[in-house]
Amino acid sequence: MSDDVVFTLKQGFGPLLISMPHVGTHLPDYLCHRYSPVGLAVDDTDWHIESLYDFAIALGASVLRPVYSRYVIDLNRPADDENLYPGQNTTGLCPLTTFDGVPLYLDGQAPDEAEIARRLFRYWYPYHRALQTELDRIKAAYGYALLWDAHSIRSVIPHLFDGELPVFNFGTANSTSCAAGISEALLASAKDAAPDLPAVLNGRFKGGHITRTYGNPAQQVHAIQLELAQRSYMQEVAPYALNEKLVARLKPVLAALVAQFMGFKPG
Repeated sequence: MSDDVVFTLKQGFGPLLISMPHVGTHLPDYLCHRYSPVGLAVDDTDWHIESLYDFAIALGASVLRPVYSRYVIDLNRPADDENLYPGQNTTGLCPLTTFDGVPLYLDGQAPDEAEIARRLFRYWYPYHRALQTELDRIKAAYGYALLWDAHSIRSVIPHLFDGELPVFNFGTANSTSCAAGISEALLASAKDAAPDLPAVLNGRFKGGHITRTYGNPAQQVHAIQLELAQRSYMQEVAPYALNEKLVARLKPVLAALVAQFMGFKPG
């Protein structure tokens, strides 16, 4: 893939855009010498999300994916690097550590302000322009737009949260990013379809920058984030292999949830 390509967008024929801001695994050649071995491993990727959501195109959803790793720049953080979870450990716009607090860069190689500005221009702004443009296109066609921000994360990360994460973590910025009742209905559906897979709404993960910024029910744009615990479909340590038995269990539930959301028609 050309170095000029920083994201891919597959346009659908329905009212839904699925954003996958943390699936990228590439590191730019000009930066590779600066990362530690841990950084080069890009362990904190949202592994296999594009595979889990491979039903989306057939449903008519648009799908937006970055090429580059969140270790370059985190597309789900605000450009000013404001902490989205005050009082809790998190990683920033250009992360300096892994989720476990391990340094990503060799000594003296962390990005300075000029480098962060370069990454914003090169990677962050193009992704967000594409996201906004696609939402505008969908809204022009349907009168409303739906945004599903797709994520996954290891089930246990003591540096970020206590205990074991539920499998389905729906976030709507405390019920401000989509119309009332949508996320509650999705939560109920997840619990009914997979009662052995714990589900929560607006728990540790309430939705990041994308959900909070683009979700605007008053303007007929409805956004929801789903953070999946990776134990539900894969091996949570390197080489991060898919578990096909678990995938076969999870994917129909996930597809039904996305279809349910896509079927919502705001009044």
